[in-house]
Amino acid sequence: MSLEQIAVVNHKQIEENNYPGRGIVVGMSPNGKKLIQVYWIMGRSENSRNRVFEAEGDFVRTKAYDESKMVDPSLIIYYPIKSFNNYHIVSNGDQTDTIYDFIKRGESFEAALNTREFEPDSPNFTPRISGLINVSEEAASYSLSILKTIENNGELCQRNFYNYSKFIPGFGHCIHTYKADGNPIPSFQGEPFIVKLHDSIDENADFFWNLLNDENKISLLVKYIDVDSKEVELKIINKNV
Repeated sequence: MSLEQIAVVNHKQIEENNYPGRGIVVGMSPNGKKLIQVYWIMGRSENSRNRVFEAEGDFVRTKAYDESKMVDPSLIIYYPIKSFNNYHIVSNGDQTDTIYDFIKRGESFEAALNTREFEPDSPNFTPRISGLINVSEEAASYSLSILKTIENNGELCQRNFYNYSKFIPGFGHCIHTYKADGNPIPSFQGEPFIVKLHDSIDENADFFWNLLNDENKISLLVKYIDVDSKEVELKIINKNV
């Protein structure tokens, strides 16, 4: 099958999964002018659903939609998007800050995540998923990672890293936290998979937002990085508005 055909199959899998959890896509627009990060959050509990994305310059943070209803902020309030020089970070938790701090010290994405594990939310042990774009002209590339349990054993952490040496115009790789809904919720399995991307930031936002389960989706963001100017553009969709 062509990449286009593979992407169509993969889109259907997201659409038919009522709870893929939090998800990351990293790739490039078809015209090759923009590097792209997509990040979405979903939730089943009232506490998880009580969130929005808010931009702080080129950074994005999660915040409570209704502060009076916030129960436990420990795993749901964080920066999913940060950047430093040529490095653009996206993640589903406070490991964004770990990666950011390591990169500022000249250390690597992998070194940062080797200090972290899956989330301590027994019995689910939600995977930590992360992505990194390096926009330096000599080595424009991207990476994805997932930190998860082995067969839902909270004593065992498996750290997987996926490094991509070049971008594919019109496509990206997607990874998300859960294989499907359940109790406990089973972790994502396999490698990051191919999805189709579009030139328009609005079209990308609408496309992925519409793939997600209406009841469980909460917020989605799309970040564009201009290949030539390195300027950043953000698009945010919040279900709570």
